[in-house]
Parts: sequence; structure tokens; C-alpha cells
Amino acid sequence: MHRLLIDGKLVDGARTMEVVNPATGKAFASCARADAQQLDDAVAAAKAAFPAWAARPFAERRQLLESYADAIDARKDEFARLLTREQGKPLPQAAYEMEGAIALLRTFAAMELGLEEIRDDGATRLIRQWSPLGVVAAITPWNFPMLLLMMKLAPALSAGNTMVAKPAPTTPLTTLLLGEVAATILPPGVLNIIVDDNDLGGQLTTHPDVAKVSFTGSTATGKKVMHSVADTLKRLTLELGGNDAAIVLDDADVDVVAPAIFQAATLNAGQICLAAKRVYAPASLYDALCDALAKLAADAVVDDGDKQGTQIGPIQNRAQFEKLKGFLDDAHSSGSVIAGGAPLDRDGYFIAPTIVKDIGDDARLVRDEQFGPILPILAYDTIEDAIARANDSEYGLGGTIWTSNPERAIAVALQIDSGTVWINKHLDLPFDVPFGGAKQSGFGAELGREGLEEFTQSKIVNVAL
Repeated sequence: MHRLLIDGKLVDGARTMEVVNPATGKAFASCARADAQQLDDAVAAAKAAFPAWAARPFAERRQLLESYADAIDARKDEFARLLTREQGKPLPQAAYEMEGAIALLRTFAAMELGLEEIRDDGATRLIRQWSPLGVVAAITPWNFPMLLLMMKLAPALSAGNTMVAKPAPTTPLTTLLLGEVAATILPPGVLNIIVDDNDLGGQLTTHPDVAKVSFTGSTATGKKVMHSVADTLKRLTLELGGNDAAIVLDDADVDVVAPAIFQAATLNAGQICLAAKRVYAPASLYDALCDALAKLAADAVVDDGDKQGTQIGPIQNRAQFEKLKGFLDDAHSSGSVIAGGAPLDRDGYFIAPTIVKDIGDDARLVRDEQFGPILPILAYDTIEDAIARANDSEYGLGGTIWTSNPERAIAVALQIDSGTVWINKHLDLPFDVPFGGAKQSGFGAELGREGLEEFTQSKIVNVAL
């Protein structure tokens, strides 16, 4: 039984809940589930631990966080296997996620926001101090349970905050395992982990002793979180949904870009907020690109992530699986399905990777975020037309440009309304470079110095000399 972490102790939940392996559709484990009192206990523990943790010299916090990273690293294979079973992604992808999470923890453990002298002109001396905020609530989704939590945990704890983490109820186990490791290393209350069944989020985000909420998830839920923090004016970071456009320029080599675009659209079964979710191709390359993507989809190995050679695993949960069935219906009614187009006839939540051509801009599959391996391909006549259509979205998280002339693509990228645009690559997120969304894809920064600053309060000391 996987248990909660509250005030440095592993505790049973008020209830238990089953966790389903999406490759089978059947429960394979159970874990503790918190009630309202246990959530309050977790926040109280974090609040009590905050003064001592914030007062520790940075070098001591760094040493503890590096020890935490070492302990996770020693069990990373166990984490990866558990991640595949609860999330569904192929084991090599789970192992890569764990490597990234550990590297994130080490990166932020070494990143200090010391006193900064802004000005000393003989008449005035200006000093900036970055102070931790207090208790941070981290609410994370089911697509990258380890990586997305560590984007919050690592900078928050490094800066001197304490935390209550709440993972998605369909992928709680790896987060609870993080708690098991933390219980042996971190001081009591610095990190607390509770699990719910989507029934305690409002209590956590409105809690008067929570100073900041860092949320990753859908735009619809992000709006609810934003509303819930208004009365207490909590600090807020929102990394929300996306409908990222991939624009192929007319000088691109289809044989080169098609595999990269397919990977950008179907990694983690397309369950990535920054996945390529719609492709705009010039009329001169349209048919060739559609054919190449359709072949890649037909040849992809879709299976249990535990099996060697699996390229695409299952959809993570039944609710998302059912949602994607609706997108498949739309694909058949709004365009021409040239690969896939149906769930696979087997246990678990498997969707055949699907390529759709001859689809209109107003189709649901084009307008909404599908969050699955279903990719619409649209033709354009001029690059100005492609840019306008790519920007005609309420989302603005990421995007990609594919070309044989990167310099030409920069001019296009500068006109895309999103927080990140890649050229001839995808999902390259250096830990020292911030990323965040535009429009309804959220606000605030994660990663980089800016991501660390999000967990602090800036104070200016203004001295007359």
C-alpha cells in the first residue's frame, strides 16, 4: 500500500483508492486517499516547517536536495517501471522522464538567489532580496507525473518554501514513492503529499495558509483554480492547454521532417500540452507529407509500455479515452481519415495513431486540444495565410517550424503567438531557459531563473548614502 506523506511520516489515508494500468484497463495497485482533515494536516505541517527551512543557509538546503536526488537516482529503475504501469508510456520514455526529473532537482538545488546590488552611485544604494513565499501547493497532471512535479518542487524547495503536492488521481503512485524517499531525507513538513479523487483541489487552492499555487493542467480547470485563489490573492502559476501548430515551409524535405513531426505529435500518445496538434503544409508538399505521415502511423508499434519495442502506449485513463472517441467521430465526419481512425480492439485504452487530411479550420479536431494521437493536416497557399491560421486560436503554448532554411524560419517564428517556437526540433526545454504560455495557455514561467523567481517575493532595500 502506497501511503501519504504528512509531516515527515508515511500515513494511511482516510480511505483507499485503486490505480488502473491503462494498458489493461484493470486495477493493479491501491493507495491511500486523503480526506479534508488530512489535507489540513498537510498544510499545517508545511506551515510549521517553513520558518526553519527558509532560515537554513542555502548550502544546507542544497545539500539536502542533492541527497534527495541521489536517493531517487538509486531507485530510478523502480520509479520508471512504476511510472509505465500507472501512466502507460513506454518504459524507455518513463526512464527518460525520471532522468529529467532527477536532473531538474540537481539543477535547482544548485541555483541560488542571493542578495543583488542593483545600484550604488554614491548617493543611493539599492539592494534586492528574494524571499520565499511560504507554503506552495503543487497540483500536477497525469501525463508527466514526475517531470511536471519536479518543475515545481525543485525551485520551490530550493528557494526556501515548503510544499503540499497533489498528483492526479489516476497517476498517484510515483508521487507517493517520491514521498517515501523524502521521508528519509527531508525535514518533517518540508514536503507533504496528499492524494484525492478530484475532491480536495478547491480546499487546497482556497486554503488561507497556502501562499502560492502552481498548477499544470487543462485550461478549463486552470480557470477554476484562478477563480479560487482570488479571495486570498495567492501567487499563481498556470501552465495550461495548447493547440500547437506545426508549419511546414515549402523548402522542407518531406522525408526528413515527416518522422520528426510524427514524433512531435505522438510522443506519450500525443498526451503533451506542447505536442504538435495541427499541421499546416504548403499545397506543393501536402499530398506527399500526408502520405508519409500516414505510413508512419500505420507502421507504429502501439502496445503495452512494458513490452520491448513499443513506440506508443495507451491513453492514460478511460475519461480521456472516451473523449478521444469523440474526436475520432469528428475526424471521420469533417475530413478524410488516411490512417488509424479507431480504438484498437484489445483490453486497455488504445487508440490507433490517426492522420486526417482535407479537414476544415472550423472542425473540432482543429479548434480544440485533442490530447491524443490524432493529427489533422491542413493545406495552405501562402505563408501569410499559414501564420494567420496558426494564430487563430485561443491557445498559445508552443509551435514548430519545419524547413531547410532555419534563417528563413526565424522570421516566421517571430510572428507566431505562443510562448515557445521551435525550428526543426520539438520539446527541447533547457533547464536554464524559461517557458510559459500566451493567451489561454496560462501565465508565469517555469524553468530557468525566472521559474525560480516565481517562488519568491522580491524586496528592494533603498539606502541613502
